[in-house]
Amino acid sequence: MAEANDTMIIGGGFFGLSIARYLRTHLKQKRVVVIEKENEFMRRASYNNQARVHGGYHYPRSLLTGLRSQVNFSRFVAENESAIEKDFDKYYAIARQFSKVSARQFKLFCDRISAEVDSAPKAIKDLFNNKLIEDVFKVKEYAFNADIIRDKLVNDLANSGVELYTGKSVRQIFPKGGKLVLETEDGKHFETKNVLNCTYSHINKLNKASHLPFIPLKHELAEMCLIDLPKELEKVSVTVMCGPFFSFMPFPVRNLTTLSHVRYTPHSEWPDNEKNYRDGHAYLEATTHISHFPKILADAKRYLPALGSATYKDSLWEVKTVLPQSERDDSRPILFRKNNGLPGYHCIMGGKLDNIYDAFRELDILYG
Repeated sequence: MAEANDTMIIGGGFFGLSIARYLRTHLKQKRVVVIEKENEFMRRASYNNQARVHGGYHYPRSLLTGLRSQVNFSRFVAENESAIEKDFDKYYAIARQFSKVSARQFKLFCDRISAEVDSAPKAIKDLFNNKLIEDVFKVKEYAFNADIIRDKLVNDLANSGVELYTGKSVRQIFPKGGKLVLETEDGKHFETKNVLNCTYSHINKLNKASHLPFIPLKHELAEMCLIDLPKELEKVSVTVMCGPFFSFMPFPVRNLTTLSHVRYTPHSEWPDNEKNYRDGHAYLEATTHISHFPKILADAKRYLPALGSATYKDSLWEVKTVLPQSERDDSRPILFRKNNGLPGYHCIMGGKLDNIYDAFRELDILYG
């Protein structure tokens, strides 16, 4: 038998869970349901990433993205204080060659978005190869523990009466009698007024199965290496800007450090194609994973020789999804596609966790 709901959310990542809480507590939705295909919430892209709380520094080619990140930074940290890792120093280094931004431009960008930035101490600058690095800046950026954030969200949702389902996949969505019906793989039907598709890399899988308009998206099969840092770099995090370079950040859940590289983190990429659609999750599971860690380390230690003593521990593998426009200017706007082929069916995707506040503003309008 079909059940009548106010809003159903497909996808139990950070965006899906956060939106569910916002709908229930701020927008006073009578009934909210979250359906997640994995057996646990926040086990895919919300977990398998660099765990960076962005302060905006990462986006000198997109002033709006940098500004929004800086504005959202303090709010995100305050609302997730118990999950925030601050016990490290964050540095941004500017490469002399192949960088799309100079040290002067980076400093000017930080000043324009009112982001804290100072010259790095000499002891830190001396760790870098000054033939390849123009300058190094100390900034204010943190890491997050995805498990702590998840546990708080799930607890808040359970206490507020949101219905939570895991291990349940949605097969298709179709209209019926002025409402929308979600059919799950086990044959269960849910009736609802609104559906929010928050499945990130799987947004177009449901669109295709339901004969709804495709949304232009680009995907990457991405590897995030997990390492132990050498003693010289303990409590240090570095991002080299802005081009084919590397970055390492604390990964609090595992008490390790992520190491990524613009060139080597993506193992393959593809656009969504309606006629020849690739299920990213199935592709990820079917692919033999051979780590690019040796390539990443070989390149990174040219810029930061001390990193050459890092120890490889593991890798996180995931499908990373971006809007095609982000490839041009490195911007990270949210996707908020209202009424995508059906009244009441909306597709939502964020490029990073602090984008959630931009989604909230759109929900205020949608439900206002």
